[in-house]
Amino acid sequence: MLKTRGKLGFNVRYLIEMGEEVGSAGLHDLARDNRELFLADVLIGSDGPRMTAERPTMCLGARGGYRIDLEINAREGGHHSGNWGGLLSNPAIRLAHAISTIIGPTGQIRVHELLPKDMPESVKRALADIEPASIPGGPQIDAWWGEPGFTPAEKVYGWNTFEVLAFGAGDIGNPQNAVPPSAKATCQIRTVVGSEPDGFIPAIKRHLVRHGFPDVEVSSGRDAAFKATRTDPDHPWVRWAAASIAETTGKKPAVIPNAGGSLPNDVFAEIIGMPTIWVPHSYPGCSQHAPNEHVPSALVREAIGLMAGLYWDLGEGTHPKVAR
Repeated sequence: MLKTRGKLGFNVRYLIEMGEEVGSAGLHDLARDNRELFLADVLIGSDGPRMTAERPTMCLGARGGYRIDLEINAREGGHHSGNWGGLLSNPAIRLAHAISTIIGPTGQIRVHELLPKDMPESVKRALADIEPASIPGGPQIDAWWGEPGFTPAEKVYGWNTFEVLAFGAGDIGNPQNAVPPSAKATCQIRTVVGSEPDGFIPAIKRHLVRHGFPDVEVSSGRDAAFKATRTDPDHPWVRWAAASIAETTGKKPAVIPNAGGSLPNDVFAEIIGMPTIWVPHSYPGCSQHAPNEHVPSALVREAIGLMAGLYWDLGEGTHPKVAR
């Protein structure tokens, strides 16, 4: 751009952040202490895969992520399942039933305090153009799973989900003929904007007591939590970026109100206070976080052109004017 036009036509501040996978330690404090140094009209970042390899994608935020541990400690040590079975409560069975009161057999959350207030119309309109799809070699989507009445896109990008990440009791690798003394489940709630995560644990405790499970201990997981963020799909910066990408690539970009995963995007959206637009350059089959993580060279080439187009259009001065 400098060689062709002789100037950028805009000011830019770069932040390369390498600690997201371990909670971005210190990033929030850095932003609070140096807000004026980071403040800008818009954040344009990159992370993760597109909706499909063929279609450019914009993510306007990220779902939040909260770990919650559920645990029953009934007694010390295991006891013979023949001599004591039928006399001693089984923590694994009780915990399984307790979880079934929180999440139904088809993935519907049953505790209303764990859900967002609503799904904004602008989000519904954006997601009407989004169709998650299974990919070769990947898992097949279970159409019957999740919140009833929602499209697949609304389930993952517009609503909250509750997952059991791990469940343990006894020794599954070497099971004994004994009633286990304890059971534990590590769970996770992925949230969208409009949720109240500070109330999750108290709500789950009240719910379990009402359903006859006062013996379930509820605590926050050890991992860092991520807050949910979302730039409105109707925001002028979103419309500008979508038009730029469409002009450069000849393709209508998928505009996702927030990614299904989690990022420390609240640093930019809330602490610094600016609209956020993430433009991912990978694809769903990239083996993210797994062996042979990769990206096709054709996608890299298109990404270079796409970002060059965004920068060029920024320099043209056609972007939204922001008063700060």
